Amino acid sequence: MEGLSEGLIIWAVFLVLVASQVFWIHCLVGLGERFIPGKPRRAWLAAIVCLVYVFFFVYSFPSFGVGHIPRAADPRLPSVLIVGAFSWWLVGSWAGFGLVIVFWTVDRVWRAAAWVYSCAREAVAGQAADPKPDSIALDPPSAARRRFLEQTAVALRAAPFVAAAYGLLYGRVNVQVTHRRIRLARLPKAFEGFRIAQLSDFHISPFTTADQIGRCVATTNQLKPDLVVMTGDFVAWDPEAQGEVVQVLAGLRAPYGVFGCLGNHETETQTEESITRLFAAQGIRILRQERAPIRMCGEALNLIGVGEDLQGAEGLVMPDTVNILLSHHPDAFDRAVELGIDLTLAGHTHGGQLSLAFVHRDLSLSRLETPYVSGWYEKPGGQLYVNRGIGNTGFPIRFGSRPEIAIFELARPI
Repeated sequence: MEGLSEGLIIWAVFLVLVASQVFWIHCLVGLGERFIPGKPRRAWLAAIVCLVYVFFFVYSFPSFGVGHIPRAADPRLPSVLIVGAFSWWLVGSWAGFGLVIVFWTVDRVWRAAAWVYSCAREAVAGQAADPKPDSIALDPPSAARRRFLEQTAVALRAAPFVAAAYGLLYGRVNVQVTHRRIRLARLPKAFEGFRIAQLSDFHISPFTTADQIGRCVATTNQLKPDLVVMTGDFVAWDPEAQGEVVQVLAGLRAPYGVFGCLGNHETETQTEESITRLFAAQGIRILRQERAPIRMCGEALNLIGVGEDLQGAEGLVMPDTVNILLSHHPDAFDRAVELGIDLTLAGHTHGGQLSLAFVHRDLSLSRLETPYVSGWYEKPGGQLYVNRGIGNTGFPIRFGSRPEIAIFELARPI
């Protein structure tokens, strides 16, 4: 039943997206009629706007309908500008249309309430009248009030486009370093204060370049972690980019090693085997349904890495010690707790990329897919941290969900 409701929500979001494009194309045609000299015919304007829209759409999503595959990585400036501009338009127009719907609904409710109030007032006064919703016996708004309402409407429509531009030009590169102390009941005394850095979801592409990832590598090294872990999605959709992302991540340094697991993008681009070999050649171990003990002073942590599911993970859990799971998908958390895994580190969600986390972290697109959106979660017997990742996918915009490098300090219970 839950899956059905999520499916309906996704379809509703898609239909709103389609309706938003129709609405804004209609608005653009109206603006053309108003401002282009010579009063051009509406049909010609509509045709031109639609042709421009189709060009941007096909260029940005040439494989639309054939899986989740946008344009292959093309670093040339014209391609980046076209895809970036269309992404800005798509996100801004969708969010803007949502605001239009919300305030249209509020306006209708206010009008209905005012009409009911007018009816009740006239009934009390004993007047036999038949008031209409559009002819309420209220003082008409002044010219100044009308101008204010018009300016407010314009500002509300423009705000999502401004936010999308912010997310495209700045939000997607504004990396945040998150520090968290995690208390683990079975933590060996030798690992008190042990520091783990987590990076995730690199998605190397023209919008998350090797230089940008390299800066994250430098920041991570400056944090001086004892151990570095990576939770998948190294590539976006271009298999040929795997060598470049491995080369830049080879710069990570930690005394107890650099480990990782793979994500769904490695599966979908069929790079699981090849990227594992490339990382191994650089001294980085990708854990695929396997474990690696991290030893210090005769004591150990059990680091486990899995792929798309937890199949076979039962045999990887070590009793009487701390088990830390690297899983790209945060939904592995429920099963991990059942298996006795103390800490799960995951990614995948990007925190939704578009989020109102400053209001509540569940106000995110990722909430349509999983209850584990971003940050820290706890259940009896286990903890989870969902990393927002470095890169982006679908559209190169982040708003309310900054790219993240997480650094954890392990501690014993007080």
